[in-house]
Amino acid sequence: MTSLPAGAAVPPVPTPTPAPAPSGGAAQRVVVVGGGPGGYEAALVARRSGADVTLVERTGLGGAAVLTDVVPSKTLIATAEWMTVAERAGELGIRREGPDHGHVVDLARVNARVVELARAQSDDVHARLAAEGVRLVAGTGRLDGPSRVLVTPQASDGAPGGPVEVLEADVVLVSTGATPRTLPEAMPDGERILTWTQLYGLTVLPERLVVVGSGVTGAEFAGAYNALGSDVVLVSSRDHVLPGEDADAAAVIEEVFAGRGMTVLGRSRAVAAERTGDGVRVTLADGRVVEGTHCLMAVGSVPSTAEMGLVEAGVRLGPHGHVEVDRVSRTSARGVYAAGDCTGVLPLASVAAMQGRIAMAHALGGAVAPLDLGTVAATIFTAPEIATVGASERSLTAAGVRFAQVSLPLARNPRAKMLGIHEGFVKIFAAQGSGIVLGGVVVAPRAGELVYPLTVAVSQRLTVDDLAGTPTVYPSLSGSVAEAARVLRGQLG
Repeated sequence: MTSLPAGAAVPPVPTPTPAPAPSGGAAQRVVVVGGGPGGYEAALVARRSGADVTLVERTGLGGAAVLTDVVPSKTLIATAEWMTVAERAGELGIRREGPDHGHVVDLARVNARVVELARAQSDDVHARLAAEGVRLVAGTGRLDGPSRVLVTPQASDGAPGGPVEVLEADVVLVSTGATPRTLPEAMPDGERILTWTQLYGLTVLPERLVVVGSGVTGAEFAGAYNALGSDVVLVSSRDHVLPGEDADAAAVIEEVFAGRGMTVLGRSRAVAAERTGDGVRVTLADGRVVEGTHCLMAVGSVPSTAEMGLVEAGVRLGPHGHVEVDRVSRTSARGVYAAGDCTGVLPLASVAAMQGRIAMAHALGGAVAPLDLGTVAATIFTAPEIATVGASERSLTAAGVRFAQVSLPLARNPRAKMLGIHEGFVKIFAAQGSGIVLGGVVVAPRAGELVYPLTVAVSQRLTVDDLAGTPTVYPSLSGSVAEAARVLRGQLG
């Protein structure tokens, strides 16, 4: 998650007024290009507002978030989590005896289930949109000016099929997402050198997986495959894994990785990866070579905005191809909005969905609150998870904000003791004087669930007194949130 001070705004771009309603009282014509979270949520809002809505998607409803990114990756990680839980069995008094009582990963079945669940979720999105009356078109959309979309139909085999359809629009929303970034010297082949979208085709667990990139994607998959039983080497060009995250949280994850036998190569930039028959060879900038059976390239993503007619339609793109938008998702072209990873605002499915909803509410004349990234919670699905919300320690310090903080180890929590949890903490930042909660970090199993009280506190401008005075279940992991607030209250006086 990109850390921003509470209340931080997306930098504005020059924007026109929303497109006017067509004459004669006819329903507004909305065309959505891209069926990911930003696109399908926008379509639902527009349809419920009475608009005539057409959604164009070429690969499947739900987009990459459902089919190749969030849903499948988190399903795989959920499977790997069972292996990390099993590691604590001996400590909890559970004994496994004999060679046949261990856990063996059937990766073919794991990945088959991953794909099945992703497709089922895509089908659910399709059914929901159809039930709401959204017209669904399988094809590739391209803008022909700000008020017209040209659609090349998609045949059942994925190839273009049929004549181009012209869709006239009063409002256009672009939500085409992003694709994995590739390097010329490490081109994926889908078998040994892979992007994260290609991992689900594996039927045999990689014996030795080299993961290039220690950001969120790299760390999540490195941790998952390490838990599943692969020997994992994580190549990081930075000093530590997860360089953009809370330093204490990243340190916990790196320590856990090392404790589970993972090799982490810091300050080691990969410059090439090549296939060597039944293996791969990854070359580092300093000349070292790392051998493995497979290589995952997790070096970022690029927005899917090329050859869409955006610039010709008056839509301004950033230097890396992202669509520039303001806080209500308007672009620089009248009547054209954008949402999701193609905007580069914050690559989270939840943010894409919010952008899409905000865009349609604004375009169709509804009351709308602009996007506020300062209240967005994000989770990194390592084991333990890292969840953050609001301002980070780094951003508060850089902004010169007077704040106090507390970090409470999870190991002192009674519920954590019962579950055999040793790693993790709850950290809270609060404003000096007012005691308003500015942000927080949770490192724990299911941290994405545990961060919710802090998300409410940040979004509603609650104080540490409010948190400290709210009863919690005993024993519970959430008790650590209240306890941290009580400790912090003492520091604030």
